[in-house]
Formats: sequence, structure tokens, C-alpha cells
Amino acid sequence: MGSFLTRSDGERAVHPRLCNDHVYLRYPHKTDFDQWVHLRAASAGFLRPWEPIWPHDDLSLEGFSRRLEQYGRDRRSGRALPYLIFRKSDRELIGGVNVSNIRRGICQTATIGYWMGVDYANQGHMRRALALLLPYLFDCQGLHRVEAACLPINYPSIAVLKRQGFQLEGRARSYLCINGKWEDHLLFAALRADIANLPD
Repeated sequence: MGSFLTRSDGERAVHPRLCNDHVYLRYPHKTDFDQWVHLRAASAGFLRPWEPIWPHDDLSLEGFSRRLEQYGRDRRSGRALPYLIFRKSDRELIGGVNVSNIRRGICQTATIGYWMGVDYANQGHMRRALALLLPYLFDCQGLHRVEAACLPINYPSIAVLKRQGFQLEGRARSYLCINGKWEDHLLFAALRADIANLPD
């Protein structure tokens, strides 16, 4: 079971930290820069085939600050909820997950994207992170549908999505520009009912 942690003053946070026995998710802070840049730099070769081309200064403090500013604008506008993923046992940063393109009104839908550091991949951490995040999005954020897309050859990501109840809905041609090339993507989505009876 996951939990939503409160602030030290006891007042419930608008967007609380999400925590279970293995990992916790929270918004990025400026103080995360050293861990973040080390993890991203060490994982660059592992991550770049699955991500858009990084800005030339992406691993600089200026680039990180610009990223945080954009995260803040997106949170305040209700368009996105960015999280970093930490291993609970030692508070080590291990990855990230971003809830973006939040649409309200008659949609109540968002898209998730995620990444994991090379030394922490294929150990169940992302599955545990999504097991925390999805109930929060459905039950506390009021979403009806959560979408995700991945490259057809990204078999670990496909396995994570399926294990968390996502259903394959189709294939989108030239859907995202990944590593400088427009790539087809498989489209997945989950409803609240899809995750209701998943194993821990």
C-alpha cells in the first residue's frame, strides 16, 4: 500500500509526497541538482535512444534551473505534475516520472512519461513507482484515464505498462521525435478499473 505524506506542520500538502515501502515520489527541488546531474550523465547512453535530443546545456545548473522553472509553470497552470523517484532505503535518486498534457473538462485525462537510471533499471522500481502514482491520479486528482506511449522495441517499458493494467490501444505513426528521428509509438491507456485488482 502507498501513502500520501503530510508537511511537517501537519497540514495536508496540495500535491503530497507519495511513498511506499520501496520508493517515494516528490517534486524536484534545486537541491536535487547534484544527484540528478550525476544520474543523468551516468545514464546518458542508456537513456538517449528513448528520449528527445537533450539541449546542449541540459546537464548544467542553468539547464536544470530552466527545467525547474518550466515544471513550476506547468504545475501552477494544472498542465503537469513532475516527480522524481527515490529509493526509500537510502534516499537515492533513481529516476523520474512526469504527468503531462493534463486535460480537464470532459476528458479528465493525462499522459505519463518516465525514465530510470541505468543502474536501477529492470529491478521493479518503475513498477512500484507507477503503483503509487496511478491511484493518486485517479482518486485524488480525479482523472478518468491515463495514457502512455512507448517505442515498439522498448520491451521493458511495454512490460511495465501491461503489468500496471495499461491496455494497448493502437499504434501512432511518427508520433514523437525521439533521438532526432520521428518514431512510431504504441499507445497504451489505463482506467481506474484497470488497476483495481492488481497484485502488489
